[in-house]
Amino acid sequence: MDKVIKFSSDDDEINLEYLYTIGLSHAKRGKPRDAIFYFDKVLSVEPNHVDALVNKGNALGKLGKYEAAIATYDIALKFKPDNAVCLLNRGLALHYTRRYEEAISCYDKILSHNPDNANALYHKACTKSIQRDANTALELLERAIRINSEFASKASGDKDFDTIRADTRFKALIA
Repeated sequence: MDKVIKFSSDDDEINLEYLYTIGLSHAKRGKPRDAIFYFDKVLSVEPNHVDALVNKGNALGKLGKYEAAIATYDIALKFKPDNAVCLLNRGLALHYTRRYEEAISCYDKILSHNPDNANALYHKACTKSIQRDANTALELLERAIRINSEFASKASGDKDFDTIRADTRFKALIA
């Protein structure tokens, strides 16, 4: 990426990729506000920088600003409609705002391209459990665990499964 930002106070140029990387570094260190600052710098020059948009959405989600995160993901999806990370995180933000059908739609879009996406299967199972669709939740969770056994321990402590926690099928899956 050769786009640069020129600061009016001097003739220094800063590479956009460098600013993006600083944003990622802040995000990984648990500093979402600082990350957003850098992602916004990138987006001020290149508004369709999908990775900056997705990561800004993630940082907004970490701050509990789910509506803003959803809006940011929506912009990213205009440029790259099948971005699985964006769709997954948009689904999570929708889930947290109790917009379950919209969340499932995001997971389904991922699964239509990759039926073995364990993350999408797991999070769809979470949503189905909250909707009290135990059979579907258990089927999806079983598929996710078959693909990635780490989801068994994750499910054991996930409050989204409280509605099916007493079910013997759930207990067998997380055992």
